[in-house]
Amino acid sequence: MKKKTGILSKIYIAILLIFLYSPIAVLIFYSFNNGKTTVWKGFTFKWYVQLFRDDNIMNALWNTVIIAVLASIFATILGTAAAIGISNFKGKKRMLIQNASNIPIISPDIVMGVSLMLLFTTLGVIFNFEMGFFTVLISHICFCVPFVVLNVMPRIKRMDQSIYDAALDLGCNQWQAFYKVIIHELMPGIVSGLLMSFTYSLDDFIITYFTRGAKFQNLSIEIYSMTHRRISPKINALSALLFLAVLIVMVVINLRDRHEEKMQKKRT
Repeated sequence: MKKKTGILSKIYIAILLIFLYSPIAVLIFYSFNNGKTTVWKGFTFKWYVQLFRDDNIMNALWNTVIIAVLASIFATILGTAAAIGISNFKGKKRMLIQNASNIPIISPDIVMGVSLMLLFTTLGVIFNFEMGFFTVLISHICFCVPFVVLNVMPRIKRMDQSIYDAALDLGCNQWQAFYKVIIHELMPGIVSGLLMSFTYSLDDFIITYFTRGAKFQNLSIEIYSMTHRRISPKINALSALLFLAVLIVMVVINLRDRHEEKMQKKRT
């Protein structure tokens, strides 16, 4: 019975992986197609070469990466501070604030996009500015912060408060104890929140569409504008490179986590 269950579980996992990754495999495969359609016309790297020669795509990619990096960094700082602040509350206040911080996660993107657009439009009239890079950045920070809080809060709940008190008793001041104990204990959650913020910012379209103004262009908007025409195979090449970059980051993080687990086992 156990063998049959094990075989069925392996088959199920194999089908699931095929279902999830076969579209990506097809995309990568056609990024090397010499033709512009789904008909295979030979192997080539020309779409990768043309990709880096396309100023519009490169500028959109640069804007996307800059927004994602800055938004994830600021959101991680604000989200970590918010999670620590929420943990200091007790009872109903803590539950109320934590549930309020989760509302942007479950809210539809179009609701956040329209509400932020209305906010920036009103502020733009008052303070005389146009939507663009900074409005997109602020919007991305807003929807990334709750994901950081969501990742850091479980680490705070599992943290032993006596370690922080012991650091103070052994001569650390409050800042040293905070950095060497609390930040160290929360680091896995902080890194997870940072990566999640980066990927969500990198992938966002709806909120960016409503808050970008007329001049700012990121990668998702650039690709959307191509749907009115024929999407260039250069996008296949770009998507393949982005997938490879994310894959490398995930492998490095997993190797790092395994190394830390081995080091902790040796210490114990």
